[in-house]
Amino acid sequence: MKVETTGLPGVLLITPDVYEDQRGYFMESFQVARYRKSGIDLEFVQDNISFSVKGTLRGLHFQNPHGQAKLVQVLEGEVFDVAVDIRQGSPSFGKWFGTVLSSKNHRQLFIPAGFAHGFCVLSETAVFFYKCSEFYRPECDAGIVWNDPEIGIDWPLKTPILSQKDAGLPRLGEIDDQRLPEYTGKQE
Repeated sequence: MKVETTGLPGVLLITPDVYEDQRGYFMESFQVARYRKSGIDLEFVQDNISFSVKGTLRGLHFQNPHGQAKLVQVLEGEVFDVAVDIRQGSPSFGKWFGTVLSSKNHRQLFIPAGFAHGFCVLSETAVFFYKCSEFYRPECDAGIVWNDPEIGIDWPLKTPILSQKDAGLPRLGEIDDQRLPEYTGKQE
């Protein structure tokens, strides 16, 4: 397993070992001891799967309080996946990291609690899988509009398919400070 740091503290790009032959492939998508050694030392309590069509953009979502760390990957298709640091007081507040995740490259992205997350679908369809460190709590659910100019994400599409909820999300600068997570100086 190869683990790479990104421009955002705590956000990790992971390439699992994949064993391929004429039958197909095998890979371990998660193994607690190995991930712990890589700095991902937390308990995942919920797994989610979403299916989306080309041009769909989901995000930018976060949960606070009860922030969710996420380990995300694509089971079928290809997406452009994004993490945004939204921790008040963080040296990288408002900065983003994006990468292509696909069923061909098998890469995963680890996103610590305190970051907003979103993705857009580049292939005809995509099956997106993610592990969460905290249960989904509707009362803590929040988000940031995908095209916030102050964040300036360079999305590979200009007119995405959005849910009504995602289309109506505020800009980061419009969110009450009490709604945003605090920077503690450590990975959470």
